[in-house]
Amino acid sequence: MENKIKAGIFGVCIGDALGVPVEFKSRDYLKNFPVKDMQEFGSHNQPKGTWSDDSSLTLCLAEELTKGYNLEKIGQSFVKWNKYGHWTAHGRLFDIGLTTREAIARLIKGESARFSGNIFEEDNGNGSLMRILPLAFYLKDEENIEKVYQTVKEVSTITHGHFRSVFACFIYVIFAIQLLKGKNKTEAYVHTQNTVLEYAEKQSFSLNEVALFHRVLQNDISGYPEDEIKSGGYVLHSLEASLWCLLNSESYAEAVLKAVNLGEDTDTTGAITGGLAGIYYGFENIPQEWVAELVRKKDIEELCDRFQNKYPQTT
Repeated sequence: MENKIKAGIFGVCIGDALGVPVEFKSRDYLKNFPVKDMQEFGSHNQPKGTWSDDSSLTLCLAEELTKGYNLEKIGQSFVKWNKYGHWTAHGRLFDIGLTTREAIARLIKGESARFSGNIFEEDNGNGSLMRILPLAFYLKDEENIEKVYQTVKEVSTITHGHFRSVFACFIYVIFAIQLLKGKNKTEAYVHTQNTVLEYAEKQSFSLNEVALFHRVLQNDISGYPEDEIKSGGYVLHSLEASLWCLLNSESYAEAVLKAVNLGEDTDTTGAITGGLAGIYYGFENIPQEWVAELVRKKDIEELCDRFQNKYPQTT
């Protein structure tokens, strides 16, 4: 049986590692010097195959889920990452978003993970979307959509508590679950649109907030030209970019290279796209030289096996 968890989690880490050396580079620069393979040094001066906070927090969440769902323990694993370098590529932290840093500072002071996240409109970076994928494996067989939404909301809110961040994570997790169920990417996308819009209507969510997602939910994001796809750190743009890259690609490599070469927040767009592309195209479709170059590959593999044993994924 194919390990979809391994495909998704390696998908995140490899997309992230491809993007780390060119983070903050402009799209124009990357048109002239596109990323085609793993690179070393660059923006953060890290060795080849090094992943960043996106993968670290994804791995923290995955590891905690292997023991069952406990929100406070997930929050504490983020503290261990921040203070002691837990699940970092080289034992130390080199990248952290401002909103995440502020939330973890509250956790360190003893705040509950239920209330630690920032809740203002300006706190809608992509820092919870980049780490949310493991919840799709945990929630795949959950029939109650309210339970799915509430769980996603809790885990996003550890750092990012504004509705917009939560809703972006919810859309992403629903989409990932549809891919896990074996739907093709177009069917998964249409199903996600219908499910999310129906749920949003029932819940009487803010119409203004839901309307911000119209390019993803009412229209077809894949049909927009590249110059209308933004790739900075704003959660809505990251969601749009990752879906756009997946829907406009035919392989894992094509999807993540498209994502990274959009520029700006390259590691996170790569990670978010990579998680979906890994699940969809399968582990064997990830270029093996990229897998070989990934830092802490054995540790990640071992964690994926434990996760798979706890939540067997069959399509």
